[in-house]
Amino acid sequence: MKPTLIRLDRRRATRRLGAAALAGSLPALAASPVSSPAPAASPDGLKVLRYAFEVAETSLDPARVIDLYSRTLTPHIFEALYTYDHLARPVKIKQLTADGMPQHSDDYRVWTARVRPGIYFPDDPAFKGKRRELVATDFVYAMKRFADPVYKSPIWSGMETEGYIGLAELRDEVLKGKKPFDYDREIEGMKAVDRYTMRFTMKEPRPRFLETLASSDLFGAVAREVVEFYGNEVESHPVGTGPFRLAQWRRSSLIVLERNPDFREMLYDAEPADDDAEGQAILAKLKGRRLPMVDRVEISIIEEEQPRWLAFVNGEADVAYRVGYQFAPQAMPNGKVAPNLAKKGIKGYPVVEAAGNYFYFNMDDPVVGGYTDAQVALRRAIALGIDSRSIISYAYSGLGTPAQGPTLPATSAYDPKLKTEFSDYDPARAMALLDLYGFVDKDGDGWRERPDGSPLVLHVSTQSQQRDRKIAEVLTKNMKTLGIQVESPQGARIAQHIGDHCQNREDGHKEYAAGDHDFQQGESCTLGGM
Repeated sequence: MKPTLIRLDRRRATRRLGAAALAGSLPALAASPVSSPAPAASPDGLKVLRYAFEVAETSLDPARVIDLYSRTLTPHIFEALYTYDHLARPVKIKQLTADGMPQHSDDYRVWTARVRPGIYFPDDPAFKGKRRELVATDFVYAMKRFADPVYKSPIWSGMETEGYIGLAELRDEVLKGKKPFDYDREIEGMKAVDRYTMRFTMKEPRPRFLETLASSDLFGAVAREVVEFYGNEVESHPVGTGPFRLAQWRRSSLIVLERNPDFREMLYDAEPADDDAEGQAILAKLKGRRLPMVDRVEISIIEEEQPRWLAFVNGEADVAYRVGYQFAPQAMPNGKVAPNLAKKGIKGYPVVEAAGNYFYFNMDDPVVGGYTDAQVALRRAIALGIDSRSIISYAYSGLGTPAQGPTLPATSAYDPKLKTEFSDYDPARAMALLDLYGFVDKDGDGWRERPDGSPLVLHVSTQSQQRDRKIAEVLTKNMKTLGIQVESPQGARIAQHIGDHCQNREDGHKEYAAGDHDFQQGESCTLGGM
């Protein structure tokens, strides 16, 4: 498991960071959102929380977001109808901007929710001096935006599977007619019944639809006036009803959020289990305090593990958002915070999280793609030839478990006792498969050729960070054992850091096109609202 470290002597904060089980051939870890109950005051009297992302954000417009890190930011600006009680075990969803819990039909196809009157957007030029109340159409409009082809939202594939009646048909009409998306057109799948009430109707039962309504990272309310006022610049002007607003944004460098001065009165409350001593202690300390508890959040982008770790150790960051794999053993040896860190009031929390790391094949590539028996055998041989345990040990400091299938840890379908061939390492079987299907060394140079005599060379996309270099090193060594050449240009940016930018789908998986590369590393994440 992978630790999260929290500095408690200067600014007290709580968060979780997950360790991952390995999915496919590689291990991966993912992080959960951060909150800070009581940081110390800065010289200007403001309470400031500072931490670092290891990968840059992509957008602050929910309809354009494609990554985990942007989705860590958006729920602090935008608000969904519901949210999670982060101390409740098992998980509990509660009201955020809603007036009561949603009602649903017996077959879970029709869901009705109501907005609590009296919630307002912060003052913004888009509202032309008028106070703007949050209403049902803001949620309907926000969700329709994902279907608008102009945004090319990666979330659309997941929304389409939800089966909102009439939404996919509306999108198809826009595509075929090459005309603007008609937001005024009412559809049965999502519509405002009155000023504060909305109804969602799906083609099939959706008993877990409440989770969608609790996803502030994507489905928080958006005012149409703001989008139309700022146009293509709307992602630089996010306006939501949440506790923070954007104060400064230097892309891929610095994001600063400041307290929303118009945020309504909201007091901290939670319902930890009676036998949850830690949860009860947090509740006792924070109950009744007004939210947000910090005035300002400063997020830096530090991609390399060493400077990110040093920023935390030297007091330049308050939370180790994701302790580098190379530093995790020294930060929490044997699962406990190192004495030198504990003396500084630093605490750590290792948590298993639903995340997995994979290798992806480019199925359109002539080297590894295709569905002939020989090509299937080639991909199977490559999979059998990858030593995932060595990658976990060398690149991830042992913080991972070989996956037995695509189902992610900490999800309801995951079976920790399941054992399959999914991540078997068997180079002998791999070489036998290659021999059987004609991938042999025809010219005696020590490297295998394809059955037609052309070179068998894998072009693998990777990144320049030390962890990725280590993964590439193990992969190259593994493939050399099989007699397969590997070319791995560092710094190749396929799908914008595929290892960390997750295109969320309902099942927690992703799909990418691999460009000009045969093979690439990727990470799968299950992401939810905050």
